Amino acid sequence: MLAPERSSQNRELASDIVRFTRQSARRYKRSRTSWGDLFVDAYSWGLGIGVSLTIAASFVFALRNEIADRSTTTNSIIRAQWLILPESPLWTSVTFAALLVISNLARKLGPMTVNGAESIWWLTLPVDRRPMVLPPFVRKVALTAAGSAVIYLPFSMVAGIDRAPLDHVLASLTFGAAGAMAVVLAALQQLALLGSRLGRATTATVLLACSVLPAWSSSPLPTALVAVAAVGLLAFVVPRAGQVRGDDLVRGGAVAGHASASLFMMESNEVLRALGGTRKTVDGGRAAQFYARPVRGPFRALIRADVVAFLRLNPPLMPPILWLAACIAVLLVEGGLPEFAQLAVIMISGCATASGMGVVARKTALVPELDALLPLHPALVRTSRALMPCLAMALWMAVLSGLLVALGAANPWLIGVGALTGVGMGAGTLRAATRTPPDWTAPPVETPFGPVPRAQLGSLMRGLDVTILAMVPLLLALYLGSVPMSIVIIQAVFSACIFLVVVLSRAKRI
Repeated sequence: MLAPERSSQNRELASDIVRFTRQSARRYKRSRTSWGDLFVDAYSWGLGIGVSLTIAASFVFALRNEIADRSTTTNSIIRAQWLILPESPLWTSVTFAALLVISNLARKLGPMTVNGAESIWWLTLPVDRRPMVLPPFVRKVALTAAGSAVIYLPFSMVAGIDRAPLDHVLASLTFGAAGAMAVVLAALQQLALLGSRLGRATTATVLLACSVLPAWSSSPLPTALVAVAAVGLLAFVVPRAGQVRGDDLVRGGAVAGHASASLFMMESNEVLRALGGTRKTVDGGRAAQFYARPVRGPFRALIRADVVAFLRLNPPLMPPILWLAACIAVLLVEGGLPEFAQLAVIMISGCATASGMGVVARKTALVPELDALLPLHPALVRTSRALMPCLAMALWMAVLSGLLVALGAANPWLIGVGALTGVGMGAGTLRAATRTPPDWTAPPVETPFGPVPRAQLGSLMRGLDVTILAMVPLLLALYLGSVPMSIVIIQAVFSACIFLVVVLSRAKRI
């Protein structure tokens, strides 16, 4: 009889502590904010969101009409006989990939977390933790469900042009419930109720089943099924929310705080460091054989060190393979997607893959003073840093170009153009890793979208600009359907100039 009473008292005490903290924080924020500032912020955000939604809706309807009026012989960059992939498996795969991304982000950020201040004194108190971690977790689930439903609606309108408006709404609600289920499944893994491998396999199986249901949303039954399953899993997790280990709560809070602060400060490198900091690296293995080889000269020693670091940090192979498969799958859709959509997917895939190859450059950019101590010219140091990303991207682009040649997109010269493109894209990863911090002293520029931080966006685009520029000749060759010698020369000049500019330029320090 005493145990339930003591548990109830601890839970009430924890609720009082949380309530007092929240109320104090709200009073402090209200004391430092005026109604005029709130009105200006609300007006600016409302105007910007309204204009953005209008432009996005126009783009969605234009793309929808373009897909509806497409022609098999004129709306693809590959030969018509290769357009054999039905649309339904492609859209289901995209839905499944989106749910996996939500689940992985939830696991890295931690569905149930505490921030730094809370971890100092909340976790040390001998009280029930459930009132401390449960309300933020429920808000995350609700926000994920709402955001997933809103984001999936335009995708549903593009993927299913022959469906009724009510079907699109039901499909969006189904995906929103599936997104909430992905977060709850991540919470189950955080509670360690299942083993690591069994938990991931169970999550992948459940999300795969959920990814099929939005395509069947011609009736409310799939939506109700996923919603009931999500609520049932949430009801199973809620009573056990206080059983999460303290170190896992602190880890998730640290990662989430690091990522959110980096997003607010527009530091994409810090976002990648925050999300990639929990990934276990493989020590030795592929890099062990390089240690025993003799080396002469500081430049060769630095090259070997960067090669070893690249192999030891072990960039994951699965994301580049998946992006490669995504490029090919989009090209094989029956009927052929519009050319600009196919080229856009290739460009996005290339930029995403290149970003994953800059792990060593991002880590060494944290302490640039160490590079200054090397007995080498700074240009040679940056050349060594860019070597492995350039080689990796040259190989990835050559493989992609070879597959495109096999599908009849262009002549075999496209493989050489792709390899040269990879050199420029690899140099872009170094430029992105060594970008200067955003200059927050520069005032924003007023636009129809509201105030736009032009200087900060310029810093954010550093690296991505040259990566896209390096792909322009390749995309032009795909659009033309052939690779004249002028394209090869232009691509070689573009990649060489980008590499030299990145290697010879020095980042300005603020």
